[in-house]
Amino acid sequence: MTAARHTRIALSVAALLALAGCAAPDMDAAMRDASALAAPVAGQATAQLAREQTQRDAAAKLAGELLAKPLTADGAVALALANSPAFQAALADRWGELAAARQRGLPGGVSFSFERLREGSDLELGRLLSVGLFDLLTLPRRARVAQVEADQVRVRMAASIVEQASAARRAWIDAVAAHEIETYATQVKDAAEASAELARRMQQVGNFTKLQAARQHLFYADASSRLAAARQAAVATRESLVRQLGLTDAQSRELKLPARLTDLPASPKSPEEVSIAFAAQRLDMRIARLELEAAGRARGLDLASHLVDAELGARRDTHFAGSGAKSTTRGWELDLRLPLFDWGATRKAALDARTLAAIQRHEAVLRAAGSQARERYAAYRAAYDIAQHQRKELVPLRKTISDENLLRYNGMLIGVFELLADARDQISGVIAAIESQRDFWHADAALASTLIGRPQAGAESSPSKREGPATGAEDKH
Repeated sequence: MTAARHTRIALSVAALLALAGCAAPDMDAAMRDASALAAPVAGQATAQLAREQTQRDAAAKLAGELLAKPLTADGAVALALANSPAFQAALADRWGELAAARQRGLPGGVSFSFERLREGSDLELGRLLSVGLFDLLTLPRRARVAQVEADQVRVRMAASIVEQASAARRAWIDAVAAHEIETYATQVKDAAEASAELARRMQQVGNFTKLQAARQHLFYADASSRLAAARQAAVATRESLVRQLGLTDAQSRELKLPARLTDLPASPKSPEEVSIAFAAQRLDMRIARLELEAAGRARGLDLASHLVDAELGARRDTHFAGSGAKSTTRGWELDLRLPLFDWGATRKAALDARTLAAIQRHEAVLRAAGSQARERYAAYRAAYDIAQHQRKELVPLRKTISDENLLRYNGMLIGVFELLADARDQISGVIAAIESQRDFWHADAALASTLIGRPQAGAESSPSKREGPATGAEDKH
């Protein structure tokens, strides 16, 4: 077999490899993998990049179905993943990263050069077809590096789904809790208004001192301001949910929220259950490990490609003499780059720095993961215990006191002001229970995000830092 035939075969193989790698990355398969990784937080909801009109129509249909009834927490997650333009933009960015990773694993192109030289009546045509020899030799290794980078993109895609799902769930919790608190704040204000009006009338007939009436009016003024704040919080949290879900103005008018938050679970998650989930799910560990693997695989390859370059080409020259004679010259060329002035010291330092940074980031994630999980689980248990204490102990006790005070009022042992003050206390206790329930669901979302390796997606303030309508000073009679 001649050298020219060997060259043609090699070039044909290179061309076939290049054509075989021209297919675009399978974004749908990547999205399925990412959704499976994010399932512990996103649940049954799946994410999809809407690239075609049929996909956008399906998303609009899903939004209509979810908005036709009161929106649940899981429904909010599904709606945010399907309807939010900001989330679609994030997925499009990940698609670009996936395509770039795949591109880095493909063989380089084939170069073709053409020459036309004339000397007097003589004409010479030169043709050169060349391919990067080092590029072909390193193709399997570059393909493995590209696969690791593509895996990184899939995990980051899952992290984007987790962050979107967590943000939607927290926005839903805030909106529902704020609406529920507004309802009870209205009842507090109504009770305070009735008490203030009764005090004003009793003062007019001389049965109430000016100080006693002023105290009742002060509580009414305070309850009115707290109701205004509760209404503003309800509007703000609802609009925050609208933005998180990516709703249009028409869709936002269709949004209906349930009257109350989801009930607490019968029992909290056990440490063993959390430990198993923690060991299996952490996305940040996967990202750090893949980054370290990619840095290790690419280190020698990047340094060698910077220092060495070689091109192998097949050449064919045709000479046309002025007399009409024609001759053809065939052969091959090998071009080598010699690093006479740059032996890669700076490049090696940069690659060493990248590898060292990947090692330290991986170690930092490993060390911080356990602490984050313990902190979030402690906050989760504290929030659960507080919420349960409010629901099972404080609220029933306040109701018992209210029932007893009603009996004492019917027996003319206490007056109407004591009865109204007790009603306000009971309503304020219910508001505190709603806030503790809201804090628990925040802590639950934060724990789920932390277990899957996105702690910043679920970080919330401590359950003890709650603000709610106070009962105010009372003048007992």
